[in-house]
Formats: sequence, C-alpha cells, structure tokens
Amino acid sequence: MSGVLRSASALARSCHPAPSAGVTAFATVLAVTAGNGAGTCALLALAVLAGQLSIGWSNDRLDAARDRAVARTDKPIATGELAHRTVEVAIAVALAACVACSLALGWRAGLLHLAAVSGGWLYNLWLKATWFSWLPYAAAFGALPAIAVLAVPGHPAPAAWPIAAGACLGVAAHLTNVLPDLAGDRATGIRGLPHRIGARASLALTGPLLVAATGCAAFGPPGVPFLLGWLAFAVSVVVAVLGPAVLWRRPAGKLAFYAIFVVVALELAVIVADGHRLR
Repeated sequence: MSGVLRSASALARSCHPAPSAGVTAFATVLAVTAGNGAGTCALLALAVLAGQLSIGWSNDRLDAARDRAVARTDKPIATGELAHRTVEVAIAVALAACVACSLALGWRAGLLHLAAVSGGWLYNLWLKATWFSWLPYAAAFGALPAIAVLAVPGHPAPAAWPIAAGACLGVAAHLTNVLPDLAGDRATGIRGLPHRIGARASLALTGPLLVAATGCAAFGPPGVPFLLGWLAFAVSVVVAVLGPAVLWRRPAGKLAFYAIFVVVALELAVIVADGHRLR
C-alpha cells in the first residue's frame, strides 16, 4: 500500500496542482453563474479537472529529459520517483474521463472544451517553444465562460465581455507562470514568448492585461457598474502599477503568478455579486 500512496503523491505533485485546481474552481463558479444546475456544474468541474490533469501530467512526461538536464528535484518523473508507465496510464484515464464528461455536457460545450484541452496539448508538444506560446492560454481561458453558457439548456450565446476577460487572464497567467523556470527552459531549448521578451517585460505586460480583464468584468455588462466592480478595477490598476515595481529586482519568482489568483477571485466576485449571467 505504501507504494500506491507514494505513486498517488507523486501523481498529485506532477499534475501542476495549483493551476489545475485554480482553473477547475474558476470554471465551476462560471458554470454556477451561467445558471446551470448542480449536476451540470459537477459534470463540468469533472471535465475541466480531467482535462487539466491530462495537460499537467503530459507536460511533465514530455519534459522529463529536459527536467533531468537542469536537475529539477521538484519533478517526480524526472527524478524517477514516478514511473513513466504509471503517468502514461494516468494520462489515458484522465483523457477518457475528459472526453466522456465533456460530451455529456452537450456537443456544443463538449467540443469547445475538448478543443481547449487540445490547445493545452498543442502547447506541450510544440507551441511552448514558439512566439505563440500565449495562444493556447488565451483560447482556453476565453473559452471557459462560453463553455459554461453553452452547457445551459437551450444553449444561449455567450456574451463577448467574459470571453475577452478570460483571454486576457489566460495570457497574464502564462506570462507569470513560466517566470521561475526561464533559465532552465532556455538552457533546454524552450523559447516561448516570455523567454524571448524576458522576465521584466513579461511583468510589465501582465499589468495591462490584468487591468483589461478586470475592466471587461466591471464595465463589459450592460448597465451601471456595481460598486464592487469599481473597487476591483481600482485594485487591478494598483497591482498593475506597483507589481512590476516591487518585483523588478527579482522578477523570476512565483509571487506574480499567485497574484493572478487574487485578480481571478476579484473578477468572480464582481460577476457573482452583480448577478451577471455571462450572456
């Protein structure tokens, strides 16, 4: 049993747990806000979680040789703690669950979610080393509100503002998520957008993206902006101005990435408090 527990622990650490949990929570709140029932919300959460697990595990499996080359001790596959066969089986199970749960949402929401997951795989296989490394993040985060709305009975059309907000958040998440690994990635031939423009430029670009995302959530829906919307927008402006200045001397850390979670929480609070239905 101890071997099973060790493998389970290694799998949990290899799935990129913080992003996987964050994206799943984000999608679940969107599903509730869009007006889905409890069963649909649970199904959507399972679909998103399974997709994120497959992306996270495949990322570490594909990067195992690179991670070993730069002595990454936090990667169980690279260190040999997690066998290749074990993670490959886990990936297959996650993909099967993702396909089943996605299509159970209806073909519109299901195919859109599977397209978003495919973008994550395309990032792992190729785009992460190109100028277009940001594209799968923009597409996937932008798709989440649309998936939540298309899962509603009647399949109403999603509004443009949550899609734009999600896309901006996705690019910001990409720019900050890779900062701690820039040096190791460059050493092993990975040169996505953040690697090409550098850590400080990535931080500088993240600020306006966060402001744009919060602005879409606060001012995109029709009607007078809710007080919380103004507050969230003001906070995002402060973060955009002070964040790069505070992190300028040591930009390659995790603090900027975790700040994205704060902005996401603010945006969700704005959406839920103002009663927006994302359509």
